[in-house]
Amino acid sequence: MTARDIAVTGLGLVTPAGVGVEESWAGICAGTGLAARDEALAGLPVDFSCWVPDFDAAALLGRRLTWRIDRFIQLAMVAAREAVADAALDKEAWDGPRVAVVMGVASNGGDAWADAYAKLVEGRVEAISPTTLTRSLPNMVAGEVSTDLQATGPCLTTSTACASGATAIGVARDLLRAGTCDIAIAGGTDSTRVPMGSAAFYRLGALSRRRADPAVASRPFDADRDGFVLSEGAGVLVLERPEYARARGVRIRGYLSGYGASADGFHATSPRPDGDGARRAVEAALADAGADPADVHHVNAHGTSTPQGDRIEAELLGALFRSSAPPVTSVKGVIGHTLGAAGAVEAAVTVLSLERQLVPPTANLDRLDEGVAIDVVTKEPRAHRMTGALSNAFGFGGQNAVLFFRAA
Repeated sequence: MTARDIAVTGLGLVTPAGVGVEESWAGICAGTGLAARDEALAGLPVDFSCWVPDFDAAALLGRRLTWRIDRFIQLAMVAAREAVADAALDKEAWDGPRVAVVMGVASNGGDAWADAYAKLVEGRVEAISPTTLTRSLPNMVAGEVSTDLQATGPCLTTSTACASGATAIGVARDLLRAGTCDIAIAGGTDSTRVPMGSAAFYRLGALSRRRADPAVASRPFDADRDGFVLSEGAGVLVLERPEYARARGVRIRGYLSGYGASADGFHATSPRPDGDGARRAVEAALADAGADPADVHHVNAHGTSTPQGDRIEAELLGALFRSSAPPVTSVKGVIGHTLGAAGAVEAAVTVLSLERQLVPPTANLDRLDEGVAIDVVTKEPRAHRMTGALSNAFGFGGQNAVLFFRAA
């Protein structure tokens, strides 16, 4: 580690692969796509998605709290509680004002607004729930996590589209480096598998249309990919200043060493064709960590399964790592695109890869896109010796966030 590294002491995951870190990791390593027909999207041109199975929010959070908050907040709260428990922290014992919460959200679930709008159209204003705003405003995920855990330090929500979770982790890292807090609960969440979400992404041409076989629809870097698959989930990391973690005698799962962010300044939805914005974010993360491309032994790619995005990212990685060619994976082949949660979910998986010296496979990759000069792991997990790894996250608006982790 270096003097500027931040310790990762806790992880929490809620994904279509399972509720909890171990279930999610096992499902992701199984390498089988989890997309299926979704009753919530019935009748739409794209009527399939990935979703969190057997997620009983009432059992996990209590009926009253579940009633008060939308699903994207429910997912985040379960992941945050797991991360805090994993870090051996006790909200009754910590110094609350020295604990920050930073959560990333691309939008919100949309559930509350859909219900309220239907009632508004019917002229039943008095039937609209008074919780419509508080359960759906993006900032409320950080607010609810803060309240639930009595973490009363800085409380922020970042929104950088599909880079939101990674941006949140980077911002939390900056708070810790500045000495503003001792502990930061950071991550991302989203649940946009609602009719309006599917319809809007469909009209953009962003979604896969493989209705006949949804399980193979998300296929990052495959020559036959045709778009991403809507998903949901949450990922949360507990970050601490290393001296604080060591004083507690807690297990350190890895170190966040570098964070880089950039803007393409190019287009609302399309990445720069030359990949310049993403490249600058990767180079900034490495420079921040005092590392160079030879120190990157694995890349957890953004890899959404869109024709343009995957090609640009693959070309970028091929050019950056021409001499080292680290193994690359995209978990979106298994769990789909969790949008605002993606950067945080994949950051947690990157930490697990370093900890367990294992790279999960990219699902549904049968034929690598022609001209792609990267080493994508497929079919089964690959044991691999590594001490440094990148986690990429790129979003609409040309917003890029890249994290560099070191093994503990």
